[in-house]
Amino acid sequence: MNTAYWILAGPLALFYLYAGTLKVTRSPDQLRPMMAWVDRLPLPALRALGTVEVLGATGLVLPPLTGVAVPLAPAAAGGLVLLQAGAIAVHLTGGDRRIALNTVLITTAAVAIWPATGL
Repeated sequence: MNTAYWILAGPLALFYLYAGTLKVTRSPDQLRPMMAWVDRLPLPALRALGTVEVLGATGLVLPPLTGVAVPLAPAAAGGLVLLQAGAIAVHLTGGDRRIALNTVLITTAAVAIWPATGL
């Protein structure tokens, strides 16, 4: 079960760490080529979203590695499911039908909840 968790959570955490760091550190002008929806959010909301992504990635990795507060790992995965549900809604309400990556991320996070409960 531990191996299954890391196969799912490792790449997921790397993705969210990268994406969250971009949202926290880059300007909307720098993000616009990658994220067409960036103009629909105020800058503080964009920064908060990036912070939540970085915290979610941290929650996937640190508790299982340290053995401290291990129940945070499935909670982090569940939080990322909710985050992606919101992301899909933002894309669809903005007329953007490119949600393939969001679908992969929400599925991976949802599946990661199960092995995370057995850590």
